[in-house]
Amino acid sequence: MRFKSTIAVAASAAALLTFASAASAQTAPAAPTAPAVRHGPALAGICTYSGERAIGASEVGKYVGLRMKQILTETNAELSAEDAAIKNEAKAIDGARATLTADALEKRSADLQVRYNAFQRKQQLRQSEVQATERKAVTRILQELDPIAVNVYQARNCSILLGDGVLLSNPAMDITDQVVQGLNAKIKTFTFNRERLDTPPAAPAASR
Repeated sequence: MRFKSTIAVAASAAALLTFASAASAQTAPAAPTAPAVRHGPALAGICTYSGERAIGASEVGKYVGLRMKQILTETNAELSAEDAAIKNEAKAIDGARATLTADALEKRSADLQVRYNAFQRKQQLRQSEVQATERKAVTRILQELDPIAVNVYQARNCSILLGDGVLLSNPAMDITDQVVQGLNAKIKTFTFNRERLDTPPAAPAASR
């Protein structure tokens, strides 16, 4: 790949990471007020449940959202510092064009290109790490949540449990709030950090 312009290349470096999930998504703009819905009678044995709402409304879900924002801020700070250094080097190279020999300019520009390519790989890696961290944290919540949902299902004597795909239902059939109460009583926080995907695997133990 030819190195065309140091500033042009460096200027495109910092498309920093983004994060959104049921537990941590920013508050959406208020939707227009919907007309009141008149529900039919609750159906015996049929229950509804929203796992997404249960995670978002639970104390542990809110904690995971806040922790993920902290991890994202730390990750973006790391990338921003490196991005700034690359841009500064690109400006320095352009400012020194009149005084550098052609060989020196080519060498310095090539080095910056290598550095920029490595930075792009790091961006992709950090994005994957943030995503893996979120998946692992949500999986942990679900491990705690699923048995509680089953217990509430049985306590309510449900015969069918309808999930997040249900558009409308009588609120008396919804067991989500009870599941959230059970989850809040069971767990509120747990410790986790950003997953590291660049850590080399441990060497296998030597056979004896």
